[in-house]
Amino acid sequence: MQLNIDGIDTRYVLSNEGGGPWLTFIHQLGGDLSIWDQMAGYFRDDYTVLRYDVRGHGATAVMDADFSVADLAHDLASLLDALGVTHTHLVGISMGGMIAQQFALDYPQRVDTLTLADTSAGTPPEGRALWDQRAAAARSDGLAALAPATIGRWLTPDFQQAHPEVVEPIREVLLQTSPQGYARACEALRDFDVRDRLAALHMPTLTVAGRHDTGTPPAATAAIAEAIKGARYELLDAAHLAPIEQSQRFAAMLETFLQTPV
Repeated sequence: MQLNIDGIDTRYVLSNEGGGPWLTFIHQLGGDLSIWDQMAGYFRDDYTVLRYDVRGHGATAVMDADFSVADLAHDLASLLDALGVTHTHLVGISMGGMIAQQFALDYPQRVDTLTLADTSAGTPPEGRALWDQRAAAARSDGLAALAPATIGRWLTPDFQQAHPEVVEPIREVLLQTSPQGYARACEALRDFDVRDRLAALHMPTLTVAGRHDTGTPPAATAAIAEAIKGARYELLDAAHLAPIEQSQRFAAMLETFLQTPV
C-alpha cells in the first residue's frame, strides 16, 4: 500500500487479523519493512501491526534534499495521522531505533511502549567520519561495495551459514537500496544525538542488544536503558540484527513486555 506523506510516496503494510492495539515496527539503515515479516506474522492476531519503508529505502521515495532523524520521525507521525492512529506501541532496530527515540521525544503522548534494538542515542565525535565514509562510498560505488562488510556486522558467521534463506533476502534488500537514500540517511544518523534528552522519556521501555554486535556495541544500547527511568535491558546471543538472529527469543520477550501492565 502507498500513501503520499509530506510529498513522499511511502510504502506501508498493515497486518491486522484481530483488530488489536497498534504496533509499529521501524527497520534498519539499508533495510525495508520486510525485515519485520516474521514479527508481523507473530503479532498480527493480537495487534494491528504497521510496517513501512523509511524515506529513501525500499519502495519509499527519497527527496532531493538533506533530512534529519527528526524529519524521519515526522514522516512517521504523518503516516500515523493519515491512517487515523493516535497512539501505538513502537519498535525500532538500529536506524529504526534512533527514529523511535526521536519520535518518543517529539510525540511522547503517541507512544504506548518503546522497544529499541541494537541502537544508540547519538554519534560521538570520533564516529562522525565513519558515517561520512559510508555515505561517500554509497554515492560513488553503490551498495554492492558496502554489502559484504555490512552483512558481516549484521549477522554472525554461524547464522549466515545455517540460514541462507534468511540472509539472502536481507542482502538483496540492501543491494537494492537507493544509494542516495542510504547516503542521506547516513548523514542524518551522523548528526543524531539525543543522549541528553532521554531522561525526559517516561513510557515503558525495553532495550535489546546483540552480544556480538560490533557496529553498535551493546554498551551503547545499555546506556539508553540507564538513561530512561525503569527501562529494561536485555542481551541476546547475536550480532547487530538480534531480533532476526534470535527471532523466537525476541518475539517472546517483546510479547511479555507488551502485556506487562504499566
